[in-house]
Formats: sequence, C-alpha cells, structure tokens
Amino acid sequence: MYEPIRDKSVHSTTAGRTADFPHRSREEELDIQLAGHLAALLAVTDELRALAPSADLDTAAERLAQQVTRLRGGSAPARAPLAAATPEPHLAALHRRAHTLAGRALVVAASRADTAAAILTAERMDAHAAALEPRELASH
Repeated sequence: MYEPIRDKSVHSTTAGRTADFPHRSREEELDIQLAGHLAALLAVTDELRALAPSADLDTAAERLAQQVTRLRGGSAPARAPLAAATPEPHLAALHRRAHTLAGRALVVAASRADTAAAILTAERMDAHAAALEPRELASH
C-alpha cells in the first residue's frame, strides 16, 4: 500500500553538517539584539541632544555608548555629529520613539539578565515619559 522511502531523510543529512555555517548561542543572539536596540536609542538620544541639549541627555548618551561598546566586544557605535534640527513637534516624536526603543531594549536586557542595561533602559524610559507628560497634557 505504501511505497518505502528510498532516499535518506533530509533531516538526517543536514543534522550532521553543523560546520557548514556558524551558529550563535542564544546569549550571543540576545547580545546582538540588545546592542542594536541600544544603538538605535543612542541615535535618537543624539538627535534629542541636538534639539534640546542637556546634561541628562549627555550622560545618557555616554552610558548608552559604553553599553553598546561592551556588547559588541569593544567596537564603538557609529555616531552622527550633533547638528541643529527641526524644533518642538519633532522633539515630542523623538521622545516617543526613544521611549519605545528603551522599552524594547529593556525586554531584551531582562531576557538575558543584563542588570546594567536593564537599569539604564528603565531610567531612559522614565526620562522620556517625563519629557512627554507636559506636551501630552497640553495637546489634549
């Protein structure tokens, strides 16, 4: 009734060939993902610094750069030079974006049990939420 399988299983032939391409551990994948989220948050932070310079944003940018460098094994993140940008409405959008990016980074940091990155991203979420509160209340 059934015809016997004549060829070897695709699964058994590929399972034995793990040296064909590099594999990363879950932790390495999470490091890559977290570094990406933190680098994106750093880019938005630098943009915010250009619009509304503050010591808090300067400190946050430095701490974010340190975390990205650590996660990338010493490779510093690429950073755009600070330049003047468009004002107010853009500022609120950047704070919302930074809040979202910090939230994503927090999820990954918690997943990999990276306390330093989790604390930093939680602080950034709070700072961006606080920066939005007066704007959000005024717009309603």
